[in-house]
Amino acid sequence: MTCISHRVSVIYLYLLPIFICLSFFVSCKKHENNDVLLKFSTPIVKFDTVFTTVSSVTKLFTVHNRSNSEVSTTIYLAGNNKSYFSINVDGESGTYFKNVKIPKKDSIFVFVKVNINPKDENNPYLITDSIVFITGTNTQDVKLLAYGQDAHFIVADPSKGFKVVAGLPIDQETGLPTGYKQHVTWTKERPYVIYGWAVIDSACSLTIEPGTKVYFHHNSGLWAYRYSELNVGFTDLNPEGIKEEPVLFRGDRLEPWYDKDYAQWNGIWINEGAEVEITNAIITHARTGVQINPYVTDVNINITVNSLVTINNTIIKNTEKCGVWAMFLNVEMTNCVIANNGACSLQLEGGKYKMKHLTIVNQFMQAERKVPACYVSNVVSAYKDLSYEIKAEFINCIITGRNESEVEVIKKGAENLTASFQNCLLKTKNNSDYFVDCLRNEDPKFEAQDKLDFRLKSGSPVIGKGKPTEVKEDILYKTRKNPPDIGAYESQ
Repeated sequence: MTCISHRVSVIYLYLLPIFICLSFFVSCKKHENNDVLLKFSTPIVKFDTVFTTVSSVTKLFTVHNRSNSEVSTTIYLAGNNKSYFSINVDGESGTYFKNVKIPKKDSIFVFVKVNINPKDENNPYLITDSIVFITGTNTQDVKLLAYGQDAHFIVADPSKGFKVVAGLPIDQETGLPTGYKQHVTWTKERPYVIYGWAVIDSACSLTIEPGTKVYFHHNSGLWAYRYSELNVGFTDLNPEGIKEEPVLFRGDRLEPWYDKDYAQWNGIWINEGAEVEITNAIITHARTGVQINPYVTDVNINITVNSLVTINNTIIKNTEKCGVWAMFLNVEMTNCVIANNGACSLQLEGGKYKMKHLTIVNQFMQAERKVPACYVSNVVSAYKDLSYEIKAEFINCIITGRNESEVEVIKKGAENLTASFQNCLLKTKNNSDYFVDCLRNEDPKFEAQDKLDFRLKSGSPVIGKGKPTEVKEDILYKTRKNPPDIGAYESQ
């Protein structure tokens, strides 16, 4: 008995480490519980309007396992290979993912994109699908939704960086112009998406009808080349337009998080001799909203062209640099808003300018701005400080912003500088002879300045303080009183 007992004890001691290891292994083995409901960060992934043939941005959502056990789930795209959507689960692309492990109290990422084929339709159309999750006996899904929009795509020649959208027909064999100049019209039925510079060539014209939407890819823009013609919106040359339908110029990324990207596209560039009339437009999220200057490569500039750029009833906002930057040429602006610009809202250097009923408000917050909202000078900074005569007249304008002084008139060179601000509200620390019957450093009392709503509240100091002019309507085509209000909006 003693011998047998001793042997049992020895065997037990020998096997004890094995029993301990087995017990430890069993106790540490992960326990899967697939009979749980997953938690999603969103029940639906929505894409704003996506242009056909152009891939969307990538969106993501998280899949949470809130249980105390690891779960295994099968994930698949309901539309399979026929879906317009594509997904990536935790770094792996595909349409079907089996036994995806989600640790306890942990989560995984699912990434979604959409690429929509054209349908030859003018109106946006709805695209739907879903991502299905099967976990044990539970079936769940996340809905996918996007609006597709067919568009006119204008793609620049990669070797040139531009595409002529209105120009002289070119003989394919000789490469020489042939035929008559082009008069091209863009209509509102479908948007236009621009890649690179869209160019209006000399002696040719482009008309953009009211309600037209023009979207620009990164580093793209609209270029009115010297001696061309551009007519935008409800203009004298397009009198049948609808006032309630502005022409929109903006970047081609429509997702809300791009709203803080103020350099989505280059802007509208206008050269000497170009006859331009822009009325009832919105220009937003460009590097420079409108740039007006000669197309030259040296400083030996002799501008004799008396062409005119007219901008009426237009909003120019959210730009990385200037709202409007004009050099040497002739510009008239009436009933316009220029707001939220990273540099000067309005920069005028040499040339002739008539500004009536502008509302210029520069509260740019993304970076420090060391220049005023409105800058007028007879020195052209872009051309080695070349001196050039300037005449600038401001009537019934509001010019304000974050800086202590938002109006600056600088005369440096020998050329004449003539400037006047009549019946304007100005934020400035200076009292200048340029200011005639102006209000200084008063709150204009806008409806919602943080939302760029510059309509006037009751009790605004600018109500009825304007100088009577030939301008009979405001930016919204509301009748002006006599005397009118200062700024782009007339109180009602």
